Amino acid sequence: MAKIFQVTARAGMTRVVEPVARGLLRAGVSPNAVTVTGTVGVLVGALGFGARGHLVAGALIVTVFALTDLLDGTMARMSGGSTRFGAFLDSSMDRIADSAVFGAVAYWLATEHEYSGVAAALLCLAAGGLVSYVKARAEGLGMTCNVGIAERTERLLIVGVGGLLTGLGVDPALEIALWLLAAVSIFTVGQRMAHVYRQAQLVGRE
Repeated sequence: MAKIFQVTARAGMTRVVEPVARGLLRAGVSPNAVTVTGTVGVLVGALGFGARGHLVAGALIVTVFALTDLLDGTMARMSGGSTRFGAFLDSSMDRIADSAVFGAVAYWLATEHEYSGVAAALLCLAAGGLVSYVKARAEGLGMTCNVGIAERTERLLIVGVGGLLTGLGVDPALEIALWLLAAVSIFTVGQRMAHVYRQAQLVGRE
């Protein structure tokens, strides 16, 4: 059910993103430029606003610029496909942005003496890195790993909603969101490792 929701939501977003992607390509903007711009925007939202306790502004800025992850991919597809460097740049910028988001959240929670939330944020950072690493390592070994309930978009959405609600006065929302995200991220790592294990077993029998 979760995967069906993800596919449907992404299909809806694609219909919105495609006209913007065409316009940027006609203006001579490259997918790589959009990738870097999106990352800079996330850094501004996370470090410039979120880390200072401006959670509503930070969450909104991060969400807007995180959507460039769909935009640059659409632009690359429309212009003939992603280059190797483009794929490398996109993945690297994603890791930088994710580190900034969860690092900023952990820093702000520490200033508020919410140490349980700090632990959750650091766990999300570590587990999120593992989610991406497991997939990249599997694909590097020639296997697929397109499974999991907590991919990058979902992770940013969960922490964004938590930050927005906390900024609006629902105090425990961010900490609850972080622990929920930590749980689903760890579960996703397990899903992906099990998926790769089954593929490896099949290859070993051939």
